[in-house]
Amino acid sequence: MAEIKYNATGRRKNAVARVVMGPGSGIITVNKRSLDDYFQRETLRMIIKQPIELVGVSGKHDISIKVAGGGMTGQAGAVRHGISRALIKMDADMRGKLKKEGFLTRDPREKERKKYGLAGARKRFQFSKR
Repeated sequence: MAEIKYNATGRRKNAVARVVMGPGSGIITVNKRSLDDYFQRETLRMIIKQPIELVGVSGKHDISIKVAGGGMTGQAGAVRHGISRALIKMDADMRGKLKKEGFLTRDPREKERKKYGLAGARKRFQFSKR
């Protein structure tokens, strides 16, 4: 009998993470590299592990992640979102805990576009009276 795998997609900023979760020993791979190798900052690894530790399934499932776009922080947020959605597909009872912590909400913040006549989105060029 084939083992059951749960697929989910997570997004944040310009990053998109495709998460595949199945039974295993708790190994997390990101783009065919280990979690510690891909996300070298401890804070990013902590962000990714938050939903797994919240529902108490750490060490019970292997997670394979493909992530693209954005920077490291955006990718970590996308992975967390994807893992949370995969956990719900696995067990719908976890939804309440995950929703309460805000892991199911896609962070809507995006980079504001640069405006013409300005140095950036809001920064202005230095004003000269004379």
